[in-house]
Amino acid sequence: MDQPIYSIATVERETGLSKDVLRMWERRYGFPAPERDTNGERIYPGEQVARLRLVKRLLDQGHRPGKLVAMSLGDLSSLAPRRERPSDQASDEIAGEHLESLLALIKQHDGDSYMRALQQQLVRHGLQRFVQNIVAPLTRRAGEAWEDGTFEVFEEHLFTELTTRVLRQAISVLPKGIGTPRVLLTSVPDEPHALGLLMVESLLVLEGAECISLGTQMPLLEIARAAEAHRVDIVALSFSSAFPLRQIPPLLKQLRQTLAEPIQIWVGGSGVLRVAETTGVLTFSSLAQCVLALAEWREKRARSLNPSEV
Repeated sequence: MDQPIYSIATVERETGLSKDVLRMWERRYGFPAPERDTNGERIYPGEQVARLRLVKRLLDQGHRPGKLVAMSLGDLSSLAPRRERPSDQASDEIAGEHLESLLALIKQHDGDSYMRALQQQLVRHGLQRFVQNIVAPLTRRAGEAWEDGTFEVFEEHLFTELTTRVLRQAISVLPKGIGTPRVLLTSVPDEPHALGLLMVESLLVLEGAECISLGTQMPLLEIARAAEAHRVDIVALSFSSAFPLRQIPPLLKQLRQTLAEPIQIWVGGSGVLRVAETTGVLTFSSLAQCVLALAEWREKRARSLNPSEV
């Protein structure tokens, strides 16, 4: 199986870097270094596209292109989390100013105003920042409000339903993933919470992954059968804080034994933060880690397809 190859139009869409910028960098820095198809059009290997995605993210954080384009994918991946944390904290502070007013709309049972307010935040921040800096902290605060009795059960359900609706609408207008990797998203039996999965799906689709959502509460055997049927590369699960902690490790161990070895298992959500790591399972404590893991998966795949370039 050959390494994925992308046209310049696809690279522009997937990275957010314009065709003019790509051509200018090619002339000035020697990167990207596209090949040519039979018609003489530029085509870009998947490894270069993965690097360009990270370069764009770091550019948005204030880095200069001349330094970034000379870095390897691994070096870019290492740089990204160190630079993202302060930015995320600052963004969380900005988002925090809106959290209570948004939750107040839920308490007032004003669903229409809540939806409009969320959609305004989506337009203002873009989907990635909206998910990481608005929806994620807002969901944590809503969970705390339910636990301390500030939210009634029906209000927590209203919050989840309306927020889910906004995210699904946002995902529906994104370009379909290009299939590298193919990710199956679901949860195990007795885990009905899907909002975390939707947040992950939105970020992965933005990065060009093909996501297959099966909803929640799938039996382990059916997860394995679906993974085989869809020929997925990754199975992504989410556990909320309401899920019994002691049940998570044996479930993950059983799923790991059931799935074919090449298939990775990614696990996140507040429910896994205090759970010991399971062999053969990648555990994430933040949404940003999922994006970085996606880049690392692509880098490893590119190396396996082109061992002579390692």
